[in-house]
Amino acid sequence: MPELPEVEITRRGLSPHVIGRKVTGVIVRDRRLRWPVPGALIRTLPGAQVETLERRAKYLLLRTSRGTVILHLGMSGSLRVTATDTAPEPYDHVEIQLDNGRCLRLRDPRRFGCVLWTTVDPHRHPLLCHLGPEPLAPHLQAADLCARSRGRRVAIKHFLMNSRMVAGLGNIYVNEALFLAGIHPLRSAGRIACARYEPLVAAIQQVLEESLRQGGTTLRDFRNGEDRPGYFQLHLRVYQRAGAPCVTCARPVQGIRQGQRSTFYCSHCQR
Repeated sequence: MPELPEVEITRRGLSPHVIGRKVTGVIVRDRRLRWPVPGALIRTLPGAQVETLERRAKYLLLRTSRGTVILHLGMSGSLRVTATDTAPEPYDHVEIQLDNGRCLRLRDPRRFGCVLWTTVDPHRHPLLCHLGPEPLAPHLQAADLCARSRGRRVAIKHFLMNSRMVAGLGNIYVNEALFLAGIHPLRSAGRIACARYEPLVAAIQQVLEESLRQGGTTLRDFRNGEDRPGYFQLHLRVYQRAGAPCVTCARPVQGIRQGQRSTFYCSHCQR
């Protein structure tokens, strides 16, 4: 699944191609995404001017003069800008055509993504209104995160992946951040000393910034808006490295199942 850095990289790559353009048409080849593509999008969006392309957690917000398109890439989706007369590929389900002869296409083989439409503040939408602070913004404060964790027995990894606690953190980057912070992924969030949340927040932001510099992580099929893969997978310290030597102590990295997710850690470096 494209995680926060991949979505942010997609946003940065697409913005110069769409901001300021006028929408000339919308083609929906398959409405059956995670939620059906609303008919209001097809009727209302043509003629609108694109004002900004923003990100909230793993959602992209295409703000226009008439409303906002809320997009999510799901498990395997991608957004690309291409010439309108380029033949669509399989799984190119939604196409937003622009006045410069180009279009924004959503390709989603598994159809777990979404394309929704709202004419009110998108941050009040049910998908967005309960999200926690952005991990790359100053709003993510160690003291606040610690306060949210008090009394919680849930493992710190699950705590961080709860979007109500922190918006948009995914499995890869939580594994990596916990390693950098030296925190065992099975430890209860509420039993971790508040002093340890300071280096944890710093580790979260460091890992995300590193991934952004490397163009994101391509483990299977992530491609950015210019059809290029990311390279952060070459710099992963623990994720998918079970049995390999820890980059710090050389002991073997451990791999377990935690809920429905794979977890990787060093039992010596993480406490």
